Amino acid sequence: VKFTSKNLHHFFFFVSIKAAVLIQRWYRQYAARMEVRRRYTWNIFQSMEYADLQDQIKLYNFLGYLMDNFTRSSSERKLISHIFRENEVCRDAEWERYFSYTNIDVPDIYCGPRLTFPLDMDQVADLVEAFKNKQQLHSRYVLQLLLETWKLLRVLPNINRVSTCHSKEITICGDLHGQLEDLLLIFYKNGMPSLEKPYVFNGDFVDRGKDSMEILLILFAFLLVYPGNVYLNRGNHEDHIINLRYGFTKEVLSKYKLHGKRILKLLQKIFSWLPLVTVIDQRVLIVHGGVSDTTDLALIARVDRHKYVSALRPPKKKTPSRINVYANSEHFHEMINCKNTTGSLTFPKPFGARESFQRRSLQDFSSTMARALEGEFEVRRRQAEFSLSSFSKSHNILSTTLSPDSEPDSSQFTDTSNDEWKQILDLLWSDPMSQDGCIPNEVRGGGCYWGPDVTEDFLNRHNLQLIIRSHECKQDGYEFCHNRKVLTLFSASNYYEVGSNRGAFIRLGPDLVPYFVQYRATSMTRGLSFPQNVKRTEHTALKALRELLFVHKSDLLSAFQEIDKENTGLICLNDWGSAIERVLHLDLPWQVLHPQIVSSTKDGKLNYQGWFHDLALKKPRSEHIEQTMLETLYRHRSTLETIFRIVDTDNSGFITFEDFRQTLKLLSAYLKMEISDEVINELVISTDTNNDGSIDIDEFMEAFRLVDKSRLERGKSLLKLKQDFLEIYW
Repeated sequence: VKFTSKNLHHFFFFVSIKAAVLIQRWYRQYAARMEVRRRYTWNIFQSMEYADLQDQIKLYNFLGYLMDNFTRSSSERKLISHIFRENEVCRDAEWERYFSYTNIDVPDIYCGPRLTFPLDMDQVADLVEAFKNKQQLHSRYVLQLLLETWKLLRVLPNINRVSTCHSKEITICGDLHGQLEDLLLIFYKNGMPSLEKPYVFNGDFVDRGKDSMEILLILFAFLLVYPGNVYLNRGNHEDHIINLRYGFTKEVLSKYKLHGKRILKLLQKIFSWLPLVTVIDQRVLIVHGGVSDTTDLALIARVDRHKYVSALRPPKKKTPSRINVYANSEHFHEMINCKNTTGSLTFPKPFGARESFQRRSLQDFSSTMARALEGEFEVRRRQAEFSLSSFSKSHNILSTTLSPDSEPDSSQFTDTSNDEWKQILDLLWSDPMSQDGCIPNEVRGGGCYWGPDVTEDFLNRHNLQLIIRSHECKQDGYEFCHNRKVLTLFSASNYYEVGSNRGAFIRLGPDLVPYFVQYRATSMTRGLSFPQNVKRTEHTALKALRELLFVHKSDLLSAFQEIDKENTGLICLNDWGSAIERVLHLDLPWQVLHPQIVSSTKDGKLNYQGWFHDLALKKPRSEHIEQTMLETLYRHRSTLETIFRIVDTDNSGFITFEDFRQTLKLLSAYLKMEISDEVINELVISTDTNNDGSIDIDEFMEAFRLVDKSRLERGKSLLKLKQDFLEIYW
């Protein structure tokens, strides 16, 4: 064939086009695979986070039920009653005396910031710089700053109303969750709050991160200096019940060992006085969680918000008419122990008349709690219906925890108080959904899911045009939904793992069109490509998932053996995925995930005994305790630590042997299992290494830590290599 220059030109042109098409096809496939990996990684993180939130609310409801049904003299009630007390000191003057800071001396060797009141901008700037340099504010100044904040918050309305006419732009920030680096980066990019630069911070300042206290002190200081330019909304984590589990309580007690208890009590008071909503130019609503089909801003404006120290519990009114709060509902234990992640607000069955519980304790209560779950099919069917009536009932489930200040048969909610409480619960806990309607938020365990029709109706009724909310981590730091009428804003970058998500804040000018600023607060991710970030976060998510699978080994083995009728030790991958979902209820794509967590199969079947070995996790460090018990304790370690924190009434970090025994009895009743005295004694012996007669909470939790076996073996190999080298060298 004779090629002319024209033919050659066409030939190379077509070859180039074909090559470009092949490259484009390959890149699209590659990008699609990366997107699949990114999405299932995200699903793993979110599923595990929401399952843990459910566990916290179930535990709180369980403890509330014990308060409702145990007598005042029972040891269990005495252990937990303090978390159900609201206003121990009612008069403002008594609160000020109770938290007096004047008797606290600041030593000369203290080199941190020293505050004088009223604060000015220079002092706040020094405070920010001190925290940036890892300095700690002395407890005297902490208490003084908190008291001044409390006095200011008491005069603020439930709904802050802000106008853009006094400034060019208003900056709005979402969840910070104790990540000081994010707040400092926002100030670096956008400037600190001032008369010309107002800010709205939309709740969830605390928990999860390690610098929650510093964030609170900075925000409160700016609030005191610029009360008309800094606005703080309450989030669902500004709640002492949630703080017990997610780190803030522990952080305060570790940073302020001497006065931590007083600081925590004052913060409970302050959290209850935080405003609930901010409205900009009468057109944009800013709220932490969201709205429901019953949300009424006029009612919210009239609520006595400080009554709700914990938004998980409504106020009570004493009446003699109430006999059994569970009389028209199903078994209570279905709510507190249902393993389905969408079942935390199912309806309980009655245990019977209240008279039968008047002299109960865990000793004779355990047999009732140990009964197996019944009617799970009915529970699942009801979850699928998502009817409005179930939404109304689901709110009532959370309202069944009674205060210790009234007898079990002499308390009832007024309709008005219950309506107020449900409105606050919805504001702090709700999430938007794509379909129309308003249904229980059973994934989180509180609030509701609301649809585009509810948004449209709410905006029309209140003459608004946009809802800005937070409460949900988003990969890009923000996300629109409901025809761009609902905007989710999240300001804590790297929330699940370094590289997992960006943070964002927005600027809102008089045109009320949001301008977004995204960021990642750590330099570790700035030099990484998108695939490298995906790989990094995927590794962390899969590691957490493997750990979860490992600690459910006993339950998973039972599920696998039920499928493997002939006891071959092999099951197909479809059955493997179905069995895991039945046990964990995480709603994950197991067929997509199996290449990541299953190393080998034979003829399409999995050796499930060998699979557990391949998960490469070392068991908890104890030689004498039954393996099933160790799995259980580790699996529920967050719940166990929460109970520890509740039982540790003096916040010392230590509890007595008897309190330790009652802690495990509470856990056993909650989990419907028996923990024998022999096991408890073994745990006491193995934990009290210094023989001081008390249990160190942190040491006990450390004793049940799982480690990556492969990493441990690599570490041992490196250590041996180093030792051999030193022997040869010397």
